[in-house]
Amino acid sequence: MQAITRKLGHQSLKHHSPAISSFKSLYPLSDDHYYGYLTPRYASNLATGGAGPLIRKGTGGRSSVSGIVATVFGATGFLGRYVVQQLAKMGSQVLVPFRGSEDSPRHLKLMGDLGQIVPMKYNPRDENSVKAVMAKANVVINLIGRDYETRNYSFDEVNLHMAEQLAMIAKEHGGIMRFIQVSSLGASPASSSRLLRAKAAGEEAVARELPEATIMRPAVMIGTEDRILNPWAFFAKKYGFLPLIGGGSTKIQPVFVADVASAIVSSLKDNGTSMGKVYELGGPDIYTMHDLAELMFDMIREWPRYVNVPFPIAKAIASPREFLLNKVPTPMPVPTIFNLDTIKAFATDIIVSKDALTFEDLGLAPHKVKGYPVEFLIQYRKGGPNYGSTVSEKMSPESYP
Repeated sequence: MQAITRKLGHQSLKHHSPAISSFKSLYPLSDDHYYGYLTPRYASNLATGGAGPLIRKGTGGRSSVSGIVATVFGATGFLGRYVVQQLAKMGSQVLVPFRGSEDSPRHLKLMGDLGQIVPMKYNPRDENSVKAVMAKANVVINLIGRDYETRNYSFDEVNLHMAEQLAMIAKEHGGIMRFIQVSSLGASPASSSRLLRAKAAGEEAVARELPEATIMRPAVMIGTEDRILNPWAFFAKKYGFLPLIGGGSTKIQPVFVADVASAIVSSLKDNGTSMGKVYELGGPDIYTMHDLAELMFDMIREWPRYVNVPFPIAKAIASPREFLLNKVPTPMPVPTIFNLDTIKAFATDIIVSKDALTFEDLGLAPHKVKGYPVEFLIQYRKGGPNYGSTVSEKMSPESYP
């Protein structure tokens, strides 16, 4: 009986049943290109001249249908929750691959209408598993990244090989209309930071497989779950001072994390003009590390006290973790302020290039960091909800990139 049912099912696929026809009208794949059981793989159908408006007309709310079915890799991370929220807000269906516990994507399910946020457990090292979470999508957004290495995942595997794998599978899929790769501002093959070198290699690999992919390079992101102001505020509250690496003279261009999410979603709303382009996403103001630390102290209402740590000494403090990472049988602690690769990255200024495409080219104006984007630091004031708490209590594992 099962064999007869299976045979009839295959015949219905070949003769284009009304269900398949309605599916094709909703998700405009190439003719006869189905990515699934007993179906050959095809090259990407991303149009070099733009694929036309991807967003379907409607009320635009959570209960509408935008036409987007997006697989968001890295959705349980810091930036991911903001991207999922904005996609769900306009009626998109979001497929959320996760590799941790069932609780990892739980907070995301509340962001969309019933059934619109679909958690899917997967193994990033299993190609078939990756294909399964991408099979129903017409948009792929890669937010996978991590600013420190573990015994199981190196910089190259996370930021280069995974990005290359996703681009190759999207190319074979045949129905992916848009691919967005999120990199990092300052990514360069010549960087002293291994992370930034891996990010640059990841960009090159994605562009090689999918020349029409859109690449976003956000600057240091600020927000409730960030990995710069939170550790600073905790350290300053606990020890009464803040180590200022290199005297705090490095210039950065911090950006509000919700603005980066808006830029990603905005690139999906155009008529394809953002395809094949690279955007550098920095905030409206340039800060030195000392200036940003002053802003942090002002928000937590503590007198600013600093200890200047020269770069060579900071690297020496951070080096033991890197040396012991693969030499001890137990996991090493997550680095916060003294992260060797981050110290190397901040040895040079990381700001938006003069001729780069920015928020303005996407029709957006980023928020100033001073104000709403840093108001979450109020919780570190005396009597606040996180006064005296540890960084591990404040930041759950899914808030890491």
